[in-house]
Amino acid sequence: MITPETTSRGEDALSSSQTAANEVKTALAGLVGDITNHFKKQEERLTMLDRKSISQSRRPALATAVDAEAPHQKAFAAYLRSGEDAALRGLDLEGKAMSSAVAGDGGYLVDPETSATIQSVLRGAASLRQIAKVVNVEATAYDVLIDSTETGAGWASETADAAETATPTIERISIPLHELSALPKISQRLLDDSAFDIETWMAERVADTFSRSEAAAFISGDGVDKPVGLLNHPAVANDSWSWGSLGYTATGSAGAFNATAPGDNLVNLVYSLGARYRAHASFVLNSKTAGVVRLIKDAEGRFLWSDSLAAGEPPRLLGYPVLIAEDMPDVANDSFSIAFGDFGAGYTIAERPDLRILRDPFSAKPNVLFYATKRVGGDVSDFAAIKLLKFSVS
Repeated sequence: MITPETTSRGEDALSSSQTAANEVKTALAGLVGDITNHFKKQEERLTMLDRKSISQSRRPALATAVDAEAPHQKAFAAYLRSGEDAALRGLDLEGKAMSSAVAGDGGYLVDPETSATIQSVLRGAASLRQIAKVVNVEATAYDVLIDSTETGAGWASETADAAETATPTIERISIPLHELSALPKISQRLLDDSAFDIETWMAERVADTFSRSEAAAFISGDGVDKPVGLLNHPAVANDSWSWGSLGYTATGSAGAFNATAPGDNLVNLVYSLGARYRAHASFVLNSKTAGVVRLIKDAEGRFLWSDSLAAGEPPRLLGYPVLIAEDMPDVANDSFSIAFGDFGAGYTIAERPDLRILRDPFSAKPNVLFYATKRVGGDVSDFAAIKLLKFSVS
């Protein structure tokens, strides 16, 4: 009876083992199937993304390079369009990317790209800015210290006492900064047009206004809330020149060049300037005066005016470069229509490097006003460095 019982228990154990093995096999098969399906889905997804990337690569590129300033431009555009300043306040500004931080009084500095555009146009305008000394300041004024007199000297013998000589004096010229402003306006409907390039339009409008205003002030500004112009200082005959005034030579004819020898007037003007200034000197005159000067010839029939032979180089008169500044006066009786001198030493322009724009959507509805301001000043810094040609008998 013992043997059959043992056999029965062995068969039961074998059957149980086979059942467990079958369950494991089934479980493994299910797991492998799940993994296979998962990989198949991933492969299908990657294939779809790959095809999408290929199709997109066939489209024309919207830009050839990534615009590093895009966040600043978007934030600035949003502020101009709707007055929303949250994006501006959230910008992480770096000193090397912008000239200074966002102001907390409601005015915001333009983004670096727009500011660079404006400065470029200002330098390209026909004004004294091209040849004068330009300095950036962070104060309300810029002081220039000038040694306007010579130190005395004398010969001394071996045994005689040395005589006292003259002591130099220092002149201090203060150039205050004045606020130059522009107030263009745009309709709200135009601002809502997403295809409108606001930054470029704003730069061109402000640059045009600023360049024309400051160019006129550098020539004839009266110093009242604006720079002191070159021609606003007293002018005296060069033989009686003294510090604080500009020396001039006369043409000898009222409202015209000398009819007999017009070229002599220009030569006299050149050599009325000291030799140390002539090395970097330039002529400054407007287009109408340039049209008269271009016709002047020397005794051998050669024109005194020569056009530039290279791009970007100014024309020359008697070998010196010419700046065409339209704000210089036309030739008339007693006019100072031509200036000659080293303007890098003779005239200084001081300015703050930042430009501010304040958005005003309320004062001119349905238009939006943009109040742009910049602080700039200018004045003669060396009265010996500039001479004038006066179209008069004496």
